[in-house]
Amino acid sequence: MSISARPPQSAEIIARLEGIDARSMSRAFVGILGLGFFFNFYDIFDINVSFIQTCAQIQQGCTPENAANHLTWPTLLSLAGYVVGALVISPLSDRVGRRRMLLVTLAITTVGALYTVMVGDLTNFTIARAITGIGIGADLAVVNTYIGEVAPRTGRAKHTSRTFVMSTLGALAAIWLGLLLTTEATPWPSGLPFALAGSSFASGWRWMYAIAVVLGLLGIALRTRLPESPRWLLAHGRLAEAGAMLTRFGAPDAPQRTDENIENAEKAVHPPSRKESYREVFGNPVYLRRALLLLAVWFIGYITVYGYSAGFTVLLTGLHYTPPQAGIIAAVGTLGFVTQGLFSARFSEILERRHWLPVGALITVVGAVIVALGGQNMVVAVIGAFLIFFGFNVWVPPTYALSSESFPTRARSTGFGLVDGVGHLGGGIGLLVVAPLVPRLNALEALLLMSSFLVVAAVLGQFTVHTRNRALEEVSP
Repeated sequence: MSISARPPQSAEIIARLEGIDARSMSRAFVGILGLGFFFNFYDIFDINVSFIQTCAQIQQGCTPENAANHLTWPTLLSLAGYVVGALVISPLSDRVGRRRMLLVTLAITTVGALYTVMVGDLTNFTIARAITGIGIGADLAVVNTYIGEVAPRTGRAKHTSRTFVMSTLGALAAIWLGLLLTTEATPWPSGLPFALAGSSFASGWRWMYAIAVVLGLLGIALRTRLPESPRWLLAHGRLAEAGAMLTRFGAPDAPQRTDENIENAEKAVHPPSRKESYREVFGNPVYLRRALLLLAVWFIGYITVYGYSAGFTVLLTGLHYTPPQAGIIAAVGTLGFVTQGLFSARFSEILERRHWLPVGALITVVGAVIVALGGQNMVVAVIGAFLIFFGFNVWVPPTYALSSESFPTRARSTGFGLVDGVGHLGGGIGLLVVAPLVPRLNALEALLLMSSFLVVAAVLGQFTVHTRNRALEEVSP
């Protein structure tokens, strides 16, 4: 069948997709993807508090005071793994389907967590974190691509944010479990009075990664219930299958075929023999410009994000807080991350995607100033940390949505993986270059330096494409 014969049926599929009620999409659907995000962000944040205990056991001469010197390579190789996963693994979903790769990516992350449980030295720990990073980098690209393709135009950022709420809970669980399992009991608020670590229990960090394995296996089992993306099926000419999948997303039965739907359908359907590749991104000046701009935004923004998310406790110890105090500040501050997730799930659609970047940058800078000027006051530090964790995350779900929306269905996962995956290398810069400067600076200088990169990313983000409340086929034909 020629493409010209397809638009009436294709237009109906597009119209039914756009007719999905953003409020009625299955909670089970969001929950299944959300559990994967919970697992991913648990695996990102589980190193934050626990690494001091890990390092002391697997690296001779490692102490709380010099742990930052040993954190660099595990974090950097983990982020390099993100790049490999995003550039090599996630593009396969443009060819073999979103659903299949959603299972593969989570399986890779689970293998990385299992490897971490069994390591006995820093070298193997670093390799295990790299494998974990490969899975996470690929999974972030495929999940966000999947959400963007099945959510209606009025709810893409909303559903991305709803799923992201589970990310915040995963980060919260990782940090608080790190406090419970890997720090010694210390009177509140300098520590956790019922923490378990001590001479009789020194393997709490292994238990943390064992929990990650269980979460990964559960996530894989649940993802087998997910249907394929109708837009991916449509792009590959599998119209009957695309139509059959729509009912599983709560799509209306008989939407109106408008001229816009027919026009978008003509853009959406491509011959099944068409090969998706990086040529689709690099060979089109529009998509190449978008890719380079989004790559710069993610790369620079992630310097701030990972400087805080993976190394905040190390930053605080460099500012002369004790490890238990640093852990408490980070753990309570992570409540700002959870609050942000709930906030974004409710309000992310009220602004254009790019406008959340300066909002996040401003809140992060304010939080940094409060922590820095609070001296050794734990209450002030916790308030500042709450704002920091809120601010450096509030722009992420809308920018996930923006990155997915900026590329066509035939290369959407490839494009997202490129900009977000390579962008993660910025996180390595945050720890490799910026974090070692902290002991040489005063508190205000150090935290403003770490926050300043998000300000730069916010400026660059204002040049990205307008996507809010527009059909995907219109934004990225």
